[in-house]
Amino acid sequence: MEQELKAHLKKLMASGDVAGIIALKSERGMAKPYLFADASELECLCLTPKYPMASVARLLLDEDGAARFAIVCRGCDERALRELAKRHQVDLDRLVIVGIPCDEEMARECACPEPFPSVVAVGTKLEQWEAEDIGAAYRAMELDEKLAFWKHQLEKCNKCYGCRNACPMCFCKDCELENALWVKHGRLPPEFPIYHMIRAFHLAGKCIACGECQRACPSDIPLMVLNTLLREDMEELFGYVSGTGADAENPLYTKEEMQ
Repeated sequence: MEQELKAHLKKLMASGDVAGIIALKSERGMAKPYLFADASELECLCLTPKYPMASVARLLLDEDGAARFAIVCRGCDERALRELAKRHQVDLDRLVIVGIPCDEEMARECACPEPFPSVVAVGTKLEQWEAEDIGAAYRAMELDEKLAFWKHQLEKCNKCYGCRNACPMCFCKDCELENALWVKHGRLPPEFPIYHMIRAFHLAGKCIACGECQRACPSDIPLMVLNTLLREDMEELFGYVSGTGADAENPLYTKEEMQ
């Protein structure tokens, strides 16, 4: 798939429709997000590991107010871009999405609800995909068991901000997780459960189920259990699934935010 993708991107660059390609570059045995501005550089393009490319696109579009870019997108990247566009954080008219699917191993690692973008440019999407129900064991618990579960899990938190920093939907300039009114400075673990409840509340209606928060957590806190339950609540209560198209209006957005 990698060679096929490179050939596809070279044709796209030759068309002159984009100023560059946002993708991963292999360098010295590692991968990093990169803006490919010349077709000859595409030989260094790589597809793994999975990386939140929507965050890169948001920052890049802020830096250059006119250029149009292509971006190599997985399903979660596309969902993130859609949700960011609703918050006026990215301009989708300035992005050409080049969709690639995740393989089964990647999809199972994230318990991804849809491990492929709406249009797959290169590769073959998983057929009849059904994600693991990672909230099933939690929903079966009694109330006191649920409280004990989260006390045990959240007491492992060392407040490294890895979950926030990795999340493509965390873009606030002033983060409430650093506000001493809510989260006391220098206290480890943070007071139960305020730190994670603030973040969970802030992500309600925005989480696109990419799993980056849990992957970034050095303490192995099952953050996607909490986020998955919130996504389910949003769908059940409001009929809204984050990351859907522009016609699906997020019920938690205010008119001021939508302007």
